[in-house]
Amino acid sequence: MLRSLTLLLISFAVSVSLSGADRPNVLLICIDDLRPELKSFGKDYIHSPNIDKLASTGRPFFKHYVQAPTCGASRYTLLTGRYGSGSNSDLFSRAKVFDKKGDKVVPSMPAWFRQHGYTTVSVGKVSHHPGGRGGDDWNDDSIPEMPNSWDRHISPDGPWQHPRGSMHGLSNGEIRGDATLMDVHQSTPGPDTIYPDGLIVKEGLKQMESLASADQPFFLAVGIIRPHLPFGAPAKYMEHYKDVTLPNIAHPQQPEGRRTTWHKSGEYMKYNKWGKNPNEDLAFAIATRKHYAACVSYADALVGQLVDRIESLGIRDNTIIALWGDHGWHLGEHAIWGKHALFEESLHSPLIISAPGMKRAGEPTSSMVETLDVFPTMCELTGLEAPKGLHGTSLKTLLENPDADGHPAVAYFHRGGRTIRTDTHRLIEGKDGFHELYDHRLPDAETVNLAGANGLLIQELIAKLDERLQDADVF
Repeated sequence: MLRSLTLLLISFAVSVSLSGADRPNVLLICIDDLRPELKSFGKDYIHSPNIDKLASTGRPFFKHYVQAPTCGASRYTLLTGRYGSGSNSDLFSRAKVFDKKGDKVVPSMPAWFRQHGYTTVSVGKVSHHPGGRGGDDWNDDSIPEMPNSWDRHISPDGPWQHPRGSMHGLSNGEIRGDATLMDVHQSTPGPDTIYPDGLIVKEGLKQMESLASADQPFFLAVGIIRPHLPFGAPAKYMEHYKDVTLPNIAHPQQPEGRRTTWHKSGEYMKYNKWGKNPNEDLAFAIATRKHYAACVSYADALVGQLVDRIESLGIRDNTIIALWGDHGWHLGEHAIWGKHALFEESLHSPLIISAPGMKRAGEPTSSMVETLDVFPTMCELTGLEAPKGLHGTSLKTLLENPDADGHPAVAYFHRGGRTIRTDTHRLIEGKDGFHELYDHRLPDAETVNLAGANGLLIQELIAKLDERLQDADVF
C-alpha cells in the first residue's frame, strides 16, 4: 500500500492528506562552482556518466539560473526560497533575526520538512560553511547558520582538522594558510578519500543507510565541494582529459568600455600559479580548464556512489533526487577565472530533478527557471503545502511537460548590482544606475552593450526587477 501511494504521489497525483510516513524521501545533492560543464548539458568532452545517467531518469533544466554568483548568497536562496541581499553572510544574518523573531521568520526548507515529520541531515557543504556552523574554524555549535533546521549537520574533516580546512583542502590533509603557497591545481594519485569530498560522501552513504532503515521519511542533503578552488582531484580523473582537445574559450578578451560586473579574478589569482597567467598563457589556460574538468569528473563519481546506494537500499522508487550547482564559473570568458560577476557564465548552472513515475523522463527543458523555484517544487512533489512567504514557483508543470513555459531569472550581488535574464536579453544594472543590455539572439551576446539604443526595453526590464525584488530579504 505504501509503495502504491508513493508512486501515485511522485507521478504528480499529489495528495496533501498523506501522513508523514507515506511521503517520499528527498536526496539533495549540492555541487560547488559547477557550471553546466557536463556531457548531458552539451559538453561532449566532459566525462560525467553518473550525472548523465541521473539526467536520463529525470528532468535536466538547461536554463537554470542562480540568484547570486557567490556560494553563501546562492545557498541562502536555495534553502530559504527567498531573495536575499547577495552577501555570503545572508544565512548567518538570517540566523540572528531568527534568534529574535523565531516563528515570524519564514522557515528554511529543511526546517519545513523537519516540522512535517522528516528527519533532516546535511553532510558537507550544503549551506555556506561545510557543516553549517560559524566560528574561527567553522565548527562552533553555538553559531548555526540555520537554526532549528537539521537533526544532524555534519562535516567529516579527517586530516583536514575542521570545516575551514576541508573547504580549501588539497590532498592528504593539506590546509590553506597563505593562499600564495597553495597550488591552484593539483592531481595526486590515490583513492577518492585523499581529498575532502571522499570523506563527505562516505559519511553521506553512512547517514543514508541509517535513514533508510527508519520509520519516517528523510531529507538528506550532501554538499560536494569540488570543483571549487583549488582544483585538486585524484589523478585517475585527470586521465580522462590527457588527450582531449578542448574547444576554444568563447569571447576570451577583457570587455572594452565600462562594465559594472567585470573583475580581476582575485579568488583564482591569489593561489600559486608558478608565475603564469591563463589570460596570457594558452597552455596554462588549458591546464586550468583540464584540472577543473577533472574535478567535475571526481564530483560525478561521488554522485554515482550516492545514487547507486539509493538503488541498492531499495528506496529509489520512493526517493526524489535533486542535483543543483550553486552557481557557474568563468573559465576565461571575458578574461575572468572565477564567479562573482553578473555575466551568464557566473549565473548559469545545472539543475536536475529526478522522481520515479515522471512523464517524459530524460527529456531536457530549455524553459527558464531559478534556484528560487526548488523549495516550492520539493514541497509539491512530497505533498506538503508550501509555507507562506516563498518567492519562487513550483516546477511541477515543467516536470510533467518539458515544453511548458518558464519565467525570467533575476540575480544580484551585493558588490555589483542586479540583473534580469529573459529568453532574449540580459540587463545588468550597476549600483550607480549604469546599464548593460545584451541580446542573446546575437552570436556575441554579452560582449556588445546595446543599452544606449534601447531605453524603453530597459525601463520594462527594470520594472520587472523592481517588482520581483520588492520583498527581498536585506539584513
